[in-house]
Parts: sequence; structure tokens; C-alpha cells
Amino acid sequence: MGNIQKIREQLDGRILETMEDKITERVKDSRLMDNFLTNEKILDRISRHLEPIEQMNAYYRCAIMEIETKFKVLSEQFSLKYDRNPIETIKSRLKSQDSILKKMNRKGIPVSLEAMEREIDDIAGVRVICSFVEDVYMLADCLLQQDDITLLEKKDYIKHPKDSGYRSLHLIVQVPIFLQNEKRPMKVEVQIRTLAMDLWASQEHKLRYKKQIPENEEEAISQELAECAQILASVDNRMQNLRAKLSDSRFQEDERRRP
Repeated sequence: MGNIQKIREQLDGRILETMEDKITERVKDSRLMDNFLTNEKILDRISRHLEPIEQMNAYYRCAIMEIETKFKVLSEQFSLKYDRNPIETIKSRLKSQDSILKKMNRKGIPVSLEAMEREIDDIAGVRVICSFVEDVYMLADCLLQQDDITLLEKKDYIKHPKDSGYRSLHLIVQVPIFLQNEKRPMKVEVQIRTLAMDLWASQEHKLRYKKQIPENEEEAISQELAECAQILASVDNRMQNLRAKLSDSRFQEDERRRP
């Protein structure tokens, strides 16, 4: 029993020493950090390096506002002129620096602001959710017909869905932003999709986000998600057909009422 008690005392002593060492290290780290943050030269250097990044982010935010405004103007016009507004919601996002760096590393793009602006097309993003499939293409045409919009790339995942089942219309456009002394062209990714397409994309992301799916279940889950996408696409088509029938019926009724 005496030996066991000695061993316990030795272990307790070592644990206590280890804890004291860790506390001392943390205090030292804390002091170093305090010194670091109060060093004006270091802070000034950090600020100078961050300034171009913040400036570029501001440019992209301005480009997002330009595209959002265009769709908001269209939404206002549709509300006043027609019996329905095809635009349900308008969302936007600016890609995080972490996501940008990961994408540049994955594609082997040199880490510089010039390369980022040249090679990455989806830093600024605007998503428009609409009611029917035909609205997707109508809204895309309304945007692209504007004389300050340049289409750089178009990916139609509605006519050609991804293997996963994902559907949406993607447009990479260039829009000018007007600064104090210059006009600067900026790239924005515009996604236009229906409510059903957006439902699937949102749910698929929630189901997969940060999930470790076992390999033996991956194929079955992917297949089921693809089937859900197909079901929602069928619903989109049926709703589109119903709308066409109702529009034809209303047109015929109006024709009969004319003197």
C-alpha cells in the first residue's frame, strides 16, 4: 500500500507540474500577443497588407449592388405592369477569403489579387428565385439585354442537370461599377432558379454539409437525392403546364367578352 501511495503522489506531482507549465506557456503567449497587438509598426504593416483586399471586396460588393438593383427594378416593373411578379426573392453573397484561397489552391492558381480577379468568376454572387421555369429564361434575357451587361459564360444546368440532380441557370456576367475617378468592370455570377430547384439545392446542402457519409451508403444516398431532384423537376413542369392552360383559358374568356 505504501508503494502505491508513493506512485500516486509522484503522478499527482507530475500532473501538477505539467498543468503549471501549460499555464505559464499560456501566460507567455498572452503577453506576446499583447505586445504584438500594441506594436504600431506591426499593426501598420498588417493594415497595409489588408487594405488592397478590403478594397477589392468593396469593389465586388458594389458589383453585387449593381446586379441586385437591376433585378429590383425589373421586380418593380413586373409588379406595376403585369398581374404577377415572377421574382420571388433575390439573394446575394460575397465568397469568403478562406473559400477563395482553397479554390485557388485546388486549381493551382497563384495567390495574388490579380490572379484572383482574373481566374475566379464566382467571388460575387447573386441568386434570383422565381416561380416557373420559363421565368428563369425570361429574367436571364431581361438582364442580358441591358447594354452595360456583358455575358462571359453561361451554364444551363436546367436543360443539362448535373449528375447529382442539381438544376439552375448560371451566368457569369461583367458589369461596370463607377468609382470616384474610374469605371471598373467586375465579374458577378448570377444564378437563376425556380422555388423547387432552390428547395432541392438547399436541402441537399444541409444533408451533406460536414457529414461523414460512409462509402457503402454514398451511392444509395446520391441516387435518392437525384430521384428527389427528378420528382421536383416533374413538379416544375406540371406547374408550368397548368399555368399555360390557365393563361389560355383567361385569354379565351377575354376574347369572348370583347364586343
